[in-house]
Parts: sequence; structure tokens; C-alpha cells
Amino acid sequence: MASESSPRGAVTLRVALVLFALGIAAIVAIFVVYATGHEPGLGLYLLALACPLGFLLGIVSALQSGRRVRRRDE
Repeated sequence: MASESSPRGAVTLRVALVLFALGIAAIVAIFVVYATGHEPGLGLYLLALACPLGFLLGIVSALQSGRRVRRRDE
């Protein structure tokens, strides 16, 4: 059963990393747009919300994988 849930945890972690990286890229883009003297659009602000979502999903994924390891040791 543990081998079935391992790929799921890996997928969750990859999704978390992609969301986090996307959010960081949006935050950098917001600063670049401000530096050029323009106003960033709503889309960049909404895309920046992917950063904390990815962070939280990564924490959840790490806690779930730790729980699986602990159950396997018992």
C-alpha cells in the first residue's frame, strides 16, 4: 500500500514546486513592471497567489510523506 501512495506524494510535491515557482516568477514580474514605470495587471497579482498555495501544498505533501514513513516503521 505504501508503494501505491508514493507516486501520488511525488506528484503532489511536483505540483507544489511548480505553483511556488510560478508565484515567484509573477512576483519578480510585478517588480519588473513597476521598475519600467507601468502598472501591473490584475492577472499578475492573481498569479502571484500561486506562491503561497504552492508553499502550503508542499508542507501538506511533506507531512503526508512523513506520516507514511512513520506508519511503515510501526
